[in-house]
Amino acid sequence: MSGEERCEAREEKYKKLREILSGCGSLAVAFSGGVDSTFLLQTAHSVLGDRVIAVTARSCSFPERELREASVFCAERGIRHFITDSEELEIEGFSQNPPNRCYLCKSELFAKISDVAKCQNIVCIAEGSNTDDEGDYRPGLQAVRERGVKSPLREAGLSKQDIRALSKKQGLRTWNKQSFACLSSRFPYGEIISGKKLGMVDRAEQLLLDLGFTQVRVRIHGKDGEQARIELLPGEFPKLMEEATRQTVCARFSEIGFTYISLDLKGYRTGSMNEMLEFL
Repeated sequence: MSGEERCEAREEKYKKLREILSGCGSLAVAFSGGVDSTFLLQTAHSVLGDRVIAVTARSCSFPERELREASVFCAERGIRHFITDSEELEIEGFSQNPPNRCYLCKSELFAKISDVAKCQNIVCIAEGSNTDDEGDYRPGLQAVRERGVKSPLREAGLSKQDIRALSKKQGLRTWNKQSFACLSSRFPYGEIISGKKLGMVDRAEQLLLDLGFTQVRVRIHGKDGEQARIELLPGEFPKLMEEATRQTVCARFSEIGFTYISLDLKGYRTGSMNEMLEFL
């Protein structure tokens, strides 16, 4: 397919997305401030106007920087923004980190969003998964189906690449934002998730972002979270190995509470903890 044909196909998908959203009447968007949900919210607002609200869940697995960015985006565009507390660690079984952890979290999240939607007389709820999410282990999508939550981006056939391209065309700052997932995804299944260890991951990843790395994950291992496994884009490995940067990372990670610090030679990849599922 030529570049022109890809653009035409992408525009057809975008047209379909707008048709899907128009049929919702009114909509509450589960809004994290990431690439996908930002594009979905922007499009929904352009179609439905004031009949759209954004709902963001505040929890210890959601970095404060992401919450701030979500709030700024809505304020700039005059979108009604609701923040609801959804503390995953209070969900029965969640902290034990079972393979269906994401299902437990999403089920709770959509219940909270549903409460906000009802109070605001909103008919539909939507989340921002795309077609790329269909190829990985995503137990959270079961909660999407059970709760009757719409997935307009997937329904329109939009991939992550499509969403980034359309976001860039529309001038959204998030078009090249790093992919983000809940901090709980940094834990191997079966290892206890705690507020302390979530905070360690958050501070470690923030440090790497502050140092200029573009796509990062700090996977946490060990009973007390003493091991940090850093995932970066392979092209950024040399930057980490620069002596000043390496020393800074080692010193700061030690202050955060990590005893052992390693670089994953496979590099950054989504869902790397799912690689262990076949052994559970």
